Amino acid sequence: MQLILYSKPGCHLCEGLMEKLAQVTALDFELEVRDITTQEAWFEAYQYEIPVLCWLSPTGAQELPRLSPRASVVRLEQLLKTHCQ
Repeated sequence: MQLILYSKPGCHLCEGLMEKLAQVTALDFELEVRDITTQEAWFEAYQYEIPVLCWLSPTGAQELPRLSPRASVVRLEQLLKTHCQ
């Protein structure tokens, strides 16, 4: 499974989600972190939305539902299992 995280430096919500993703052990995935400050199109699309987590499906990138910053690692795993198949 390939995941894309739209983020920017200094975003504590993004850092929190990255920490939780690092703790996911029930699934095998690759994570690509995209800094929205490096591409104007990403910045315009996500400047008020980050962190944005997407799954690269066979048909293209699919934005996953937004998780609460307080969501547990178990809840994150459930989200990935539900939406990334």
